[in-house]
Amino acid sequence: MNTVAFHTLGCKVNQYDTQAMLELFRAAGYAVVPFSENADVYVVNTCTVTGTGDKKSMQLTRRLRREHPESEIVLCGCLAQRKGEALLDTGARLILGTQRRSEVVTLLEKAVRDGGQICAVDALTTQTPFESLTITDQEDHTRAILKIQEGCNNHCTYCIIPSVRGPIRSRPLEEVAAEARRLAEAGFRELVLTGIHLSSYGRDLEGGVTLLDAIQAVQDTAGVLRIRLGSLEPTIATEEFAARLAAMDKVCPQFHLALQSGSDTVLARMARRYNTRMYRDAVENLRRAFPHAAFTTDVLTGFPGETEEEYRQTRDMIRFVGYAKIHVFPYSQREGTPAATMPGQLSTAEKERRARELIALGDETARAYRESWLGQTVPVLLEEQDTQGRWLGYTPEYIQVNVPDSPACHQGALVRVTLTSLTEDGMAGCMLSH
Repeated sequence: MNTVAFHTLGCKVNQYDTQAMLELFRAAGYAVVPFSENADVYVVNTCTVTGTGDKKSMQLTRRLRREHPESEIVLCGCLAQRKGEALLDTGARLILGTQRRSEVVTLLEKAVRDGGQICAVDALTTQTPFESLTITDQEDHTRAILKIQEGCNNHCTYCIIPSVRGPIRSRPLEEVAAEARRLAEAGFRELVLTGIHLSSYGRDLEGGVTLLDAIQAVQDTAGVLRIRLGSLEPTIATEEFAARLAAMDKVCPQFHLALQSGSDTVLARMARRYNTRMYRDAVENLRRAFPHAAFTTDVLTGFPGETEEEYRQTRDMIRFVGYAKIHVFPYSQREGTPAATMPGQLSTAEKERRARELIALGDETARAYRESWLGQTVPVLLEEQDTQGRWLGYTPEYIQVNVPDSPACHQGALVRVTLTSLTEDGMAGCMLSH
C-alpha cells in the first residue's frame, strides 16, 4: 500500500482543503502517515498571504526533495495557484492550484504513469463554481471545520488572495445543511463555519440567501452543540445581525472581527470597506447581544506610510476592544498588489519593532480578558488529554481550560467547570460535582 503525508500552511480554509484531499487519498487505498515519517507521497498545501508563507512553503519543499529524493511531492494551494509552472523546477510531480482538488489522486497517478509533471492551475473567474468537497472525518474528533464559502471580491491594496482564490462563490445552502448532518452523525459536537470572505456568503446565490441562513441551517442540525464562526467583516455586525445570532443558542460568543489597522487613514489606503467608527459600532452591537463575548482579530502593522500617530491609533483600538487574542503581521510586499509600489515603505526593523509591541499589548489584553473570568462557572467541551493526564477543552468564548481527570471526562463531554487560575495560554479549573 502506498503511503501519503500532509502538511498544511495558512488558514482554516486550507486545513479544510487538506482534510478533503486526505480523504480522497484514503479512499484510493493510500495509508496516511505523519509528515515526520517516510512516505511515498508528500502533499504540501501552501500559503502565499505573506512573504513568510512563501518562504516556509519553499523551504519545506526543498527539504523534502533533499531528504526524500524518491518520494513524490504535490504542491497545492495558494502559492501553487500564484506561481503555477514556475514551481515545476522544485521537482514536484504535481502543481495543483486552488481548484481541481477533487482530482488530486488521479492527476498525481497520471503524472507518475507518464513519467512527467503536471501543472493543474486554472484561471479563476466569476464562472468558476464552488468546488464542493465533502468531509466525513477530521483529525480533531470534537470540532470540525465546515467550509461554506470561497473567494473574495474586495481587492484590498495589500492582499494577493483574490488573485489566488478567485471571486466569491458560496456553497449551496442544502449542501451546507447536508454536510453539517454528516459531521454531527460522525460525532462532531462543534462546527466551525469558515470561508475566505465568510461575510459575503450567499451574495452569488439566488433567493436572497445570507450568512445568517447558513448559520441557521447548522443551528437546526441535531447533534451539533456549538457553532463557531470564522473571520467576519465588521460591516456585517449590525444590530439586527447580532440580535439574530443571539437568538441561536448554539452560536459561540467568540467573534473574529478583522481590524488590520485602527487608523482611518491607513484603512483608506488599504481600501478596507469600513472605518474605525463602523468597527466600534460592530463591537458594541455584538457586546449588547453577547455581554461577555471574546473578540479576536488580525492586525497588519508597518503598512506603507504608517506614521507613529497612525500606529498609536491602532494601539488605542486594541485597548478599546480588549481582545482575547490578536494575530499580528508585519506588512509584507506582495508583487502585483497596489501597496507594493506605494511610497513610504517602512524598514523591516521598524515593522518588526511595531509588531513586537503589538504582540506584547495583545498578550496584556488577552490576560486581562481571562482574568475577568476567574471564579466563574462555565461549560467546557472536552477535546483531549495532555501528557499529564489533564483534560483540555474550550469554553464557548474559546478559552482553553484544563481540568483534572475524572470519570465524567471523555472526548466530547460537555462539563461545568469553575475557573480557578490562569495558565500561560488559558485557564485551569475544577469540575462541579455531579
